[in-house]
Amino acid sequence: MGTRDGDGSGRSGERVAGRGPADRAGAVDGDPTAQAARTGTVCPTDGHDGRDGRDGPDGPSPSAVERATLRLREAVPTESAPVEADPGGPGRPGGPPRYAPAWLRLREPADAAARAHDLLDPLRIRLANLPSRADGLVVHDLGCGTGSMGRWLAPLLDGAQHWVLHDRDPYLLHFAAVGAPRSAADGSRVTVETRRGDLARLTPDALAGAGLVTASALLDVLTAEEVGTLAAACAAAGCPALLTLSVAGRVELAPAHPLDAEIAEAFNDHQRRTGLLGPDAVTSAAEAFAAHGATVRAHPSPWRLGPGEAALAEQWLRGWVGAAVEQRPELREPAGRYLEERLAACATGELRVVVHHTDLLALCRPTGGSS
Repeated sequence: MGTRDGDGSGRSGERVAGRGPADRAGAVDGDPTAQAARTGTVCPTDGHDGRDGRDGPDGPSPSAVERATLRLREAVPTESAPVEADPGGPGRPGGPPRYAPAWLRLREPADAAARAHDLLDPLRIRLANLPSRADGLVVHDLGCGTGSMGRWLAPLLDGAQHWVLHDRDPYLLHFAAVGAPRSAADGSRVTVETRRGDLARLTPDALAGAGLVTASALLDVLTAEEVGTLAAACAAAGCPALLTLSVAGRVELAPAHPLDAEIAEAFNDHQRRTGLLGPDAVTSAAEAFAAHGATVRAHPSPWRLGPGEAALAEQWLRGWVGAAVEQRPELREPAGRYLEERLAACATGELRVVVHHTDLLALCRPTGGSS
């Protein structure tokens, strides 16, 4: 789940969260490939930076999905997520922001608890019917961030696996490679490689040989066209896609407050700015995959935040309210009072929050035409 600025700058995230200097806690120094080698992870970075003949002299122009995956990776909602400036980033002075690993670590347990285990059995059945490969199952994780999807899923699947981690941000790829799991559910080896590039230009060739495509908190920050491109690429590769934690547009807070519904509506409107799908993402994706003959299953994957998740709930609240105010500036004063009340309830353990998401499994027809 995520939200966005019109210009992708992330400035409002710093303002709403009241963030100080960028958080580099837990950063691993040195070259990611060397670090991965020392920890036993294969990390042959291919050096691709997403450039092609359409790029300008200062580097690639950021598309909607680039802005989304740089600003919104694994964040709900993003205005509160700690970000760090990338002084060498493409397209504009100072570069696009990127998420501090501290924020991604904060939300990772809630993500793992929320993802829909009920989709794993049909996925395992499909994977068992795929042709075997000498190097095992090849999984492409799109917009991988720090690799939380792989850390959750790889240990739940049997057999050797090779994960191809895609992200625009080399800083996040660094953490994904170093933190990748080493073994599958049955003890088989898991290896990884990283690919830096633009998901908006995803082609069937990029997924050649893939046995599975995954993504987490990505669909809602794509346009309908970009979701269509993703569905077409998966269909052409004949591989299933497990796409988790897409925002559903519904939030439940207890105790209730008169402003809950208005802030939720403003937040959802904010998500749809600049043509991104936001709460409509799962419906759009299901239609796109079905149009290519895929069997599509959806399952709820809500965050359930109580006293044990107070730190995450606080960050989520700041971002949720901040995005609503950015969308509707007339809410600033009442929303400020609302946020103070909600944060106080969070601090005393009285607040309960359910942030609804949906996981989607698309079982594309294997190449060759069988279903």
